[in-house]
Amino acid sequence: MFRMVVTKMARNLNVNLCIFLIISCVDSCFIPDSIQAAVPQTVPVGHVISKVDVDNCDTKTLHLTSCDPDFTVQADGTIVTVHITMVPANGRTFSVQFQDPNGQKKNMDVYLVQNSRKVLKDGLLKRSKRRWSPLPFNIIENDAPPFPKEVDLVASDSSAAYNVYYTLSGPGVTEDPVGVFSVVKETGMLKVHRAVDREVTPQFIFQARVFDRYTNQETDLPLPITVNVEDVNDNAPTFTGQLQFTVLEQSKTGTVVGKVNAIDKDEPGTDHTKIRYSLLSGTNLFYINPETGVISTKTDTLDREVNDKHFVTVDIRDMNGALNGLSNTATATIVVGDINDNPPTFKKTSYNVSVMENQEKGLILRIPIEDKDLINTPNWNSEFIITKGNENGNFRMERDPKTNEGLIYLTKPLDYEKTKNLKLDVMARNQAELSGTNAKWVSIPVDVTVGDVDEGPEFTAPIVRFTVQENTPNDTLIGTYTAVDPETKSSAGIKYYKVSDPASWINVDESTGQLKIANTIDRESHFVVDGVYNVTMKAVDASRKTGTGTVIIQVEDMNDHVPDILSKDLVLCEKDGGEMGSVLVVAEDKDQAPFSAPFSFKLGEKHDDNWAVKPLNSTAVMLAQTKELPTGLYTVPLMVVDLQGFGSTQTVTVRICRCRNGACLAQQNSTSLGVWGILAMLLGLALLLLLCILCAFVCVTKNEKMELEDMGDSGGILLTSNIEALGDAVDSNLIIVPKSGIDRSVKGSVIDMGWAGAKDLGKMGGDLGTQQQSGSSVIVTDMQNGFSDRYNGSQYGGQNGGGQYGVDQYGGGQYASGNMTFDNTRFMKINWQTNGLFLQQKLAYLGTEEEGRYADDIIHAYGFEGVGSSAGSVGCCSDQVNQEDLDFLNTLGPKFKVLAEVCTNK
Repeated sequence: MFRMVVTKMARNLNVNLCIFLIISCVDSCFIPDSIQAAVPQTVPVGHVISKVDVDNCDTKTLHLTSCDPDFTVQADGTIVTVHITMVPANGRTFSVQFQDPNGQKKNMDVYLVQNSRKVLKDGLLKRSKRRWSPLPFNIIENDAPPFPKEVDLVASDSSAAYNVYYTLSGPGVTEDPVGVFSVVKETGMLKVHRAVDREVTPQFIFQARVFDRYTNQETDLPLPITVNVEDVNDNAPTFTGQLQFTVLEQSKTGTVVGKVNAIDKDEPGTDHTKIRYSLLSGTNLFYINPETGVISTKTDTLDREVNDKHFVTVDIRDMNGALNGLSNTATATIVVGDINDNPPTFKKTSYNVSVMENQEKGLILRIPIEDKDLINTPNWNSEFIITKGNENGNFRMERDPKTNEGLIYLTKPLDYEKTKNLKLDVMARNQAELSGTNAKWVSIPVDVTVGDVDEGPEFTAPIVRFTVQENTPNDTLIGTYTAVDPETKSSAGIKYYKVSDPASWINVDESTGQLKIANTIDRESHFVVDGVYNVTMKAVDASRKTGTGTVIIQVEDMNDHVPDILSKDLVLCEKDGGEMGSVLVVAEDKDQAPFSAPFSFKLGEKHDDNWAVKPLNSTAVMLAQTKELPTGLYTVPLMVVDLQGFGSTQTVTVRICRCRNGACLAQQNSTSLGVWGILAMLLGLALLLLLCILCAFVCVTKNEKMELEDMGDSGGILLTSNIEALGDAVDSNLIIVPKSGIDRSVKGSVIDMGWAGAKDLGKMGGDLGTQQQSGSSVIVTDMQNGFSDRYNGSQYGGQNGGGQYGVDQYGGGQYASGNMTFDNTRFMKINWQTNGLFLQQKLAYLGTEEEGRYADDIIHAYGFEGVGSSAGSVGCCSDQVNQEDLDFLNTLGPKFKVLAEVCTNK
């Protein structure tokens, strides 16, 4: 069993049970300072804790009063439990207070420790080791030397059976802060070696152990030791936060100004940290709550205009303000806020100002003011109002933001003849309303004198309005516009002129001011806006002073325009399945109601019953087909009249066509020429291409001699010639152009000659060299390479491509500069057949393409070509009909006829 000797240092622990015992005893009565009792962990009701020896005391004067529900003290000093009580492992402590014979109150401490026991197997009870459960030790911070000092004694019950020694370990002993505590090994006395600061280390917890001196074996379990550092008042309170506050002037008594905040580092909850606040100055105006530090006003007479800032000294003292408490002082600044308790005042009692009549707008007077309130705030910023004399709006007032002065501006010129003097009342006020005062806004009079000026004439009215119907005859009087002298009120000597008349529609009589029509007035003119035409006039008196006025002419409308169709060229896209189409027709009338819309539409007298009119709105109709119509151009007469029945018949053109994206597809050139026309043109192009190839071949071979098979006729061979002169004339019998139609029986035609013609190619060549058709040309096309060139019919030879090939001797026999001979007729026939096959393949290829892909190259089949077409109706297979019919060659002209004769043998 361990026991702990507890000193008076443990008397400051929390008391769980307080039993107040008032004892009146005699001088021989003795009550011990403390007692210790061993109890079970759970103490039952009625258990006797201990008995206080009161045998020598006067028990008749003993009075017991229990304030704890768990324990009671009987009259004989016996302490008994009245409720089941738990005793913790570290024990339980309570105090009994009594009064000694001298009348002083004292405490007796009662310490309860657990009496633990363990049951053995044989049923006997054996006492077990108790764990160390000491009360915390206390030391005083910043204790004065000398050191070391004894704290308390730790003794173990095992010291009765063993020769023991004690050790300590942990913070304050072997850990930081090292060396604060130690223990006397032989006796167990705890010592402290230096002063401790509670604000740094308020508590130490370390471990005590007990060992046998001979075996070094522990004779008891380790015991935690707690040492509390008792606080001393070694820290003065300090201020926290700012000490600057604001309160409005004239605030009521008790208005909160602000709160002073302070802290103390000593132990909370003690008098060492209980701060009391007080004011050392400014107590006539302010008060501070001694416990909370809240500063309030003590009067309602604070005046910012007298003193706008107060400085008060605040004292803070701990120990609840006791004289031995530590203290600090600081100065708090209290700013007095402004309220608008001072209205602006004028420096003078009245003001006078002179203004000339007709004077331009501008500043005419400055009015200074004074205001005691805080500058550049709504309480100081002024506002000025003219309360009387400005009914016509001739003046306005503003504030100068820099000087706070009132500024009077003239906004409209004054007229001396109407008003020679004006008396104004000007009131000054602030942006903020007045408060805390009985004063009112003040006003002063301002006398405005108007000076006289010689003025120009004035029209009887600044603006005059006349109503005139358009197309009114010239020289018609529409009114009179005159002016008077403002001083004499007379019109004598005043002349009138136009300043502005954009369309020159009006004449002004210089002497009388009469207005007459000079030119026809047209309401639909761009000079008229919303039916109004303006003329500006000028009046000039004898002194050359002028005045201006405006004449507004309201132009009345006449029905002088008929409805007109806006777009007369319309497009109607052809629809599939025989569906009837329609187009929109819109009309416009420059007149206004009731001389314009709604319009009436109907077909003209000479319409063809192919169209019908369907109303859409007041200005438009739909022109719709009544029957299926082929593509083409159609004219439709339409009669359009306005609401009054005035109108005319107009013709619109409707184009029916195949469309793409709302637009007609491009027309094909091939349909206008016909298939045989295209073939004829391609034939000529192929022949010219052949000639170009031959010329290129001759240039390449240069002087090499080539023998060509002569088929018995050398008339088609070209001869080498340096002659650049004209060729031989062509026999007139070779050029026969039928006057009408084509007849195979006509002698001299190409068909009649059976493509034989004249074999005298020299004559043909001579004819080619002439310029019988000025400006004519032949297109030579390379069908494989897409190359084309144009040769002028009058200069087929010459220097083309660098060579010299005279066509004046086309039938001579030598084709180029070299010696070449060949059967011209056979060569041309072979090329004719080759090109014919190529053209047939080309036509077949193009016929397989989509309609829109090669719109310029494809031959389309149409069932109807329209009225008047020279080609007539073209069927889907017309390009294969009459392939042997060559009558069209008779209409190709003399040059194509010569080519045909060249390319044809007998």
